[in-house]
Amino acid sequence: MPKVSTIAIDGPAASGKTVVGRNLAQKLGFQFLDTGLMYRAAALATLQQSTSLSDDAALANLVSEVSITVTDTPNGMRVHLNDEDVTDSLHNSEVEAIVSRVAAVTGVRTVLVEKQREMAEPGSIVMVGRDIGTVVLADADIKVFLEASAEERARRRQAERSQSDAKTSVASVQEKLEARDLQDKQRTESPLKPADDAHILVTDGLSIDQVVTEIVKFVTARE
Repeated sequence: MPKVSTIAIDGPAASGKTVVGRNLAQKLGFQFLDTGLMYRAAALATLQQSTSLSDDAALANLVSEVSITVTDTPNGMRVHLNDEDVTDSLHNSEVEAIVSRVAAVTGVRTVLVEKQREMAEPGSIVMVGRDIGTVVLADADIKVFLEASAEERARRRQAERSQSDAKTSVASVQEKLEARDLQDKQRTESPLKPADDAHILVTDGLSIDQVVTEIVKFVTARE
């Protein structure tokens, strides 16, 4: 086993961090956690409870009271909200429209970051998100920030959803991604940015396997 125990992978939407992180975790025999799913579950809870997006205190209180459980299974990540499997609802348009707003609330992040750190305590984990290397696991053994052009990320996201949402154009997807990038980078609490000691990987034109191989090199160098 490598001496590395915690790996943080950050990056904007559709940068490839989730599939890269999952494949890397499988290769290393590590646990995997996609923290973005937890914020999506919080956004879904907001919709279910009709909580006002303008009331930060109510949003934080809601997230502190609900149960959000993320489980890594052979068939992918499954997310339960108050014991209900909501995985298949986390990428619908309603959640997509508000997740950045919910994730920007300090109280919401405080609650979920604590949960994420608890999950990382046993070690041997690959955790992906937008503030893992800067906040959640600021002392991670390996930190990686994945970058890709907005055009490339839009093509990837459209390819992922082509069967379920074939009418949405790449240009429309790109516009939404860029809007979310701006929200995530400009938020006061834990803005999206690389950690000072992160390895920056530009993934345009690279396959998933190639990106994983590059990260494995960072791990090997620490052995």
